[in-house]
Amino acid sequence: MRIEAIEPGTRRALADLEQQIQAERGRISPLYQVLLHSPAIAKGWEQMLSAVRNYSSIDAGLRELIILRVAMLNQAAYEFDAHVPHALKAGVTQTAIDATRDTSTTASPAWDSLQQLAIAVTDALTRDLQVPEPLFAQVAARFNAQEQVELFATIGAYNMVSRFLNAFEIGH
Repeated sequence: MRIEAIEPGTRRALADLEQQIQAERGRISPLYQVLLHSPAIAKGWEQMLSAVRNYSSIDAGLRELIILRVAMLNQAAYEFDAHVPHALKAGVTQTAIDATRDTSTTASPAWDSLQQLAIAVTDALTRDLQVPEPLFAQVAARFNAQEQVELFATIGAYNMVSRFLNAFEIGH
């Protein structure tokens, strides 16, 4: 890790924030131990990522496939490994999880048509930073406005997470 992690319970000024993170996450992971260097960022991060993961109308399995794919595209092994159990718990098959590792294709027999669409839009936004109009039209045909916001927020948020993890070599 490129920066010293803050050990939970060692700084009185962080006690309330640590308690919030602990309540939402069940623990204070190495990621949050680094984020605690900036309490405002840690608090905002926790609120945003909790909304994406815990308060979204997007199916949990679909959300976890998106997170796994972003992790693979951004070479964030720590993030990938952290989300495999969540994906399995959400009902994603091991075959579908394994298929996210092959970043050369957005089509796999392991994914249904909605999952393939989510993988395609994840790849487009993560790799090319844009969603071509024909692909966006497919998204709009399958997801209502709220789901579209949550879909793109999930992709964007986990690009942020994986890039932050990689910058600080968290989990390496």
